Amino acid sequence: MTNHEKNTEHTKTTMLIFGGTGDLTHRKLIPALYQLEINGFLPKDFSVISIGRRDKTSDEYRSEILESTKKFSSRNFEEESYEEFSKKVSYFKLKFEDAEDYKELKNLLEQSGKDENKENSYLFYLAVSPDYFSEIVHQLENSGIRTMDSAWQRLVIEKPFGQDLSSAEKLNASISEVFEEKDIYRIDHYVAKEMIQNTHMLRFQNAIFESIWNRHHINNVQITVLEKEGVGTRGGYYDHTGALRDMVQNHLLQLLAVTAMEPPKSLDADDVRNEKVKVFEKLVPFQPDTLNEQLILGQYSGYKKEDKVSASSQTETLVATKVYIDNERWQGVPFYLLTGKALKNKTAQITIEFKKSTLYGEEKDSEPNILEIKIQPDEGITLHLNVKKPGVVDQMAMVEMDYCQSCLYLFNSPDSYEKLILDALHGDSTLFTRWDELQLTWKYVDAIFSTLGEDRTSYLESYERESNGPESLDTFIHSGARKWWYRNREY
Repeated sequence: MTNHEKNTEHTKTTMLIFGGTGDLTHRKLIPALYQLEINGFLPKDFSVISIGRRDKTSDEYRSEILESTKKFSSRNFEEESYEEFSKKVSYFKLKFEDAEDYKELKNLLEQSGKDENKENSYLFYLAVSPDYFSEIVHQLENSGIRTMDSAWQRLVIEKPFGQDLSSAEKLNASISEVFEEKDIYRIDHYVAKEMIQNTHMLRFQNAIFESIWNRHHINNVQITVLEKEGVGTRGGYYDHTGALRDMVQNHLLQLLAVTAMEPPKSLDADDVRNEKVKVFEKLVPFQPDTLNEQLILGQYSGYKKEDKVSASSQTETLVATKVYIDNERWQGVPFYLLTGKALKNKTAQITIEFKKSTLYGEEKDSEPNILEIKIQPDEGITLHLNVKKPGVVDQMAMVEMDYCQSCLYLFNSPDSYEKLILDALHGDSTLFTRWDELQLTWKYVDAIFSTLGEDRTSYLESYERESNGPESLDTFIHSGARKWWYRNREY
């Protein structure tokens, strides 16, 4: 019996969403819960309490999420199944800092959980600004909700978890006064995407790859997460954060760890995360004398005119980094991380460039083998191979072996939040970020900011909207074919 098949007949599970009227809840959480429901993955006795500060009834709230579910549900929507699902959802008005409101919430939970034949379980999901994380957690403690009889209580937290190592440590210390580490689930939704999970399967379940997944056969690794849109309405948040904190510290370094980790002893959560931690421990720190060779910061033209963005902003909207891992497997292999906004293409992929073969023909005549793990907009895996062209003259041609997941399943892959919510309900923390991972990634990014210093103007390069970024990106890759492979594709 798998984790997702456990008997929940004698358990009543309640998910409490703090920030129930927010964008994340409407766009992601409620549609994900609906999909889990219609596919039979939610516990039999399951309910959702959406918590917000606005004054509205449960019926009004259900009408609002009906429209959200229709619009944002990842797959087919059915009125009849939605009606059944919506009966599980209610709304509760609460001010995050009001102790009396939490006492009322406790009374509600006690009344709804009175069935003596069932154990109560609670999943607290903080879909709110990080400013409220500590406040809500301690209100749960002070109100007595944390000490209610229950089989388990778990806390799910969205990013950002701190703005640097110091603030992250302070926040973690505060939350850890109320919840143990095993019950804290820090989300990085990128790691839960279908093709990222497929990376483990591709590598560890195919011996042909694991034997060559090392410095002896791989020239470089490219991890790219690019967006066509600018900051939009998030200017106020983004201008205090930037691409290094918003994307590199979490999403891109997590993708690097998934790609570079050693085979875990098992697929248990701690065994998998232990191997990721070992990767982060071996990241080579940036040095002042090599900073220009290992880092590009860009800012798109017009960024300073965006809503709530400072006219003198030094915030980077693009980052390219050259990362090295000081261990036996990856010694000397560059990992190129690239992320940015307002670019020509929207794409996310991991590209493995293998070393060229010199056995057949001249090295200059052959292309390296390339393995592309495409995360978005297409989902799939492409392996580029050299073959002989038909004819009496020996000439090589590059061909593709292509697995198009989005073609086969018509873009019906589950949304990453479906996977994350389901795992949190079943206590599987494999895809969630452990505190020691977070410490190490913040330490790495903090060191970059420390090396840059207060004035980052000299490092910040301007680039045009809908371009490929700053011109310096064209010569940033110094190994192998010396090009960004994602640019070979049209999107």
